[in-house]
Amino acid sequence: MALKIEQKNDLDFILKSLLAGGIAGMCSKTAVAPLDRIKILLQAQSSHYKHHGVFGGLTAIVRKESLLALYKGNGAQMVRIFPYAATQFTSFEIYKKYLSGFHVPWVQHGDKFVAGAGAGVTAVTLTYPLDTIRARLAYQVTGEHRYQGIAHTAATMFKTEGGIRALYRGFVPTMMGMVPYAGFSFYCFESLKFLCMKYLPTTLCRPCDRNTGGLVLTVPGKLLCGGLAGAAAQSVSYPLDVTRRRMQLACMEPATEHFGTGMIKTLRLIYHENGVVKGLYRGMSINYLRAVPMVATSFSTYELTKQLLQLDTGLKVS
Repeated sequence: MALKIEQKNDLDFILKSLLAGGIAGMCSKTAVAPLDRIKILLQAQSSHYKHHGVFGGLTAIVRKESLLALYKGNGAQMVRIFPYAATQFTSFEIYKKYLSGFHVPWVQHGDKFVAGAGAGVTAVTLTYPLDTIRARLAYQVTGEHRYQGIAHTAATMFKTEGGIRALYRGFVPTMMGMVPYAGFSFYCFESLKFLCMKYLPTTLCRPCDRNTGGLVLTVPGKLLCGGLAGAAAQSVSYPLDVTRRRMQLACMEPATEHFGTGMIKTLRLIYHENGVVKGLYRGMSINYLRAVPMVATSFSTYELTKQLLQLDTGLKVS
């Protein structure tokens, strides 16, 4: 009887975690969708917008296309982000429980980094084709559409670009970038949360009877920890994110087809053609503008939804 109760509680925890994670992902991505689109256009050196900066590019999109064009590709993003974020946050909770006490030399809370990296890899593996499709849809300019929607994009890529491999183009740099990005995101957030509870319990925290530790972060505390975590993670992994985008979008224009032939070759081409600042870190300013509020919103929404769903105590691991 006790085993059945534990299994029921664990299933309830997992289902609620999936819901909380999915909601967090959708809120965070919708909040920064315009910045996401201009970032993709700048990263891939779109012929229409590559001469613009962040705010000039956003203005140019509205002027050339429309206000709604700022959200182009966001429908595909929502289809992708709910299962992605749900899987990532739930995987993190599970991995964190199983890795509790796992020692990483010279790194306090190193188990959080390993759990976060594992959660990111799990989520990306399951949802990567939807990310490629969303990037293709976001890259299109009004009047020059090649794709008509999610299903049409997937079918066209599958038929004309080499089958399932086309949907996973850029997967290797994505995975390599996901380890430091997801690892540092969760590690920094959990570490900052711990520091806030230890040193700022009355400033950025509030009592919570359901939580076994007795404290939870306030909304400003969640936003602050999430924003700092996002900035740190993006700084480390950004060049691989640029490489992923160039590979995903290589077939969109004849002049960029040579970027889709391998991670190392693409990294070298980006460096030789555009250098570090204008190549490997192209669009980094906008990435900070989008990453900080995005990760802050994501973690804050997840933590808040967890509290509303009474998930403060977590999953039991035997």
